[in-house]
Amino acid sequence: MLATLGLDSLDGLYAHLPAEVKLNRPLNIAPGKSEFDIVDYFRRQADRNAVGFASFLGAGAYSHFRPVLCDVVASRGEFLTSYTPYQAEMAQGTLTTIFEFQTMICQLTGMDVANASMYDGSTAAPEAAMMAVRVTGRHKVLAAKTVHPEYRAVLNTYFKYQGLPVTEFGYDGATGCIDLADLESKLDKDTAAVLIQSPNFFGCVEDWKKAAELAHKHGALLVYLFSEAVSLGILEPPRDADIVAGEMQSFAHPPSYGGPYAGIIATKEKFMRQLPGRLAGETKDSNGNRAFCLTLSTREQHIRREKATSNICTNQALIALMATVFMSVYGKQGLRELAEQNIAKTQYLAKGLKRRFSGSVFNEFVASAGAQTPQAINDALLGKKIVGGLDLARFYPELSGCMLLCATEMVKREHIDAVHEAFR
Repeated sequence: MLATLGLDSLDGLYAHLPAEVKLNRPLNIAPGKSEFDIVDYFRRQADRNAVGFASFLGAGAYSHFRPVLCDVVASRGEFLTSYTPYQAEMAQGTLTTIFEFQTMICQLTGMDVANASMYDGSTAAPEAAMMAVRVTGRHKVLAAKTVHPEYRAVLNTYFKYQGLPVTEFGYDGATGCIDLADLESKLDKDTAAVLIQSPNFFGCVEDWKKAAELAHKHGALLVYLFSEAVSLGILEPPRDADIVAGEMQSFAHPPSYGGPYAGIIATKEKFMRQLPGRLAGETKDSNGNRAFCLTLSTREQHIRREKATSNICTNQALIALMATVFMSVYGKQGLRELAEQNIAKTQYLAKGLKRRFSGSVFNEFVASAGAQTPQAINDALLGKKIVGGLDLARFYPELSGCMLLCATEMVKREHIDAVHEAFR
């Protein structure tokens, strides 16, 4: 390089720089390490993380067992390095996994079509609400206060800059479920959608059928949200809802610093063309063999801007693939048994604690800290290598002194007993 530039040394390469900006000494970094030393260093650093900790922290990020097969399949080069399957003839493998993912989501939710996919549950919620605005031609959205607070924060951000109002309705202080009377009083001819979450942020299972009946009575759509996908293994599919949106993190995605996750939106066939994202469909190739292609793509880069429903939905196919493998490994009966394990662990945990709400729950519930504070309880648990629950005062000031606890199949009896002892 120096010869090509007509220079004799590296000093000549930097001759144009003032002397005061030059570093006339070696860089203050350690000498190079061998591969063994580097691997050993990172293993020691990893040991400083929460290895071997039990967790009772849910609130939208759940600790579930991840079958090894999920990583085995997702780590294959043809999936790991692929992008959006624009050319069907080059992407049959990816399109097949997307098609299977959509099919399984429809089976779980009772909907006709599902996209693949959204970024996460928090962005799927406002996308579903905007979809309802397009379908109904109305502009107002009602959201339950029992919807995940961070989902509602994203919803408010979306709608604020489109000039669309979001009105919240309350919950019953005894059951922890939505206040149906408050919902009905706020429904009007401008309401496009009612957003509820089940199990809700308190872990309570909502009466979505009554909510759907009220919404439809006023010409609005019901958007059913979920953040705990394992609940779909045992709860009745929300067939009376118009749109279902949620988070697939529980299906083989570790709660790793907040992502990456995979959100979904599923809906009735009549609303399909307002669905954001894309749909993979089944067709036949030139030889008459079964094949797959992108049947519907409503993203701006696929169709004319004025016809686009959203610019969301970068390629989440790899994350959706992990969920697809998870569902394939467990199967229908396995998912039900997994959900039953979560319920059993939660019932055992709740027996030793004072519950704040009486509503039926899945694997989360609100407990009163009693004479202690949630922080004091969590500090005591952390000393036993247990991550405690969420202090609800952060999002619900009226629930100061209460904490949200989650018990999945990953916690053991001795962990639950330790929580009981910490509360005592």
